[in-house]
Amino acid sequence: MSEEEPMTEQPLTDARAEQLTAACRSAVGDNCRSVTYFDATNYMQVYLRGDLEQDADLMSFIGHEWHDYKTTTDAYAGSELGSYRYSIRVFDNGFLVRVGVGDSGVFVTTDGLQLKDFESLVATISELLESWE
Repeated sequence: MSEEEPMTEQPLTDARAEQLTAACRSAVGDNCRSVTYFDATNYMQVYLRGDLEQDADLMSFIGHEWHDYKTTTDAYAGSELGSYRYSIRVFDNGFLVRVGVGDSGVFVTTDGLQLKDFESLVATISELLESWE
């Protein structure tokens, strides 16, 4: 992902953005803080919970998440651990879950969840992204 501003064309149609939001909100309910879709050239925040400020540096987040996703999938390719599935990052005020399929991915920020909730969220996002390919 480049250091430039995102392209003006949205990477998802409104219908797909709504579908992604609904899928994430169904999986984790009100614990969902934000949902952002990204690919190699662009990104789009599709959901931000009403009680949160629109002040995150998404371009920086996306740059790190895209770079880390590519680095992680390349580093563990062929590992006895199997294929890379997702990452969970733990912060003082919540979690960030990154899921990727092919050249696209989603990161979701959440309040506290149980591991089974993350598994459900990841399965939901993965199935949706795979259906779009």
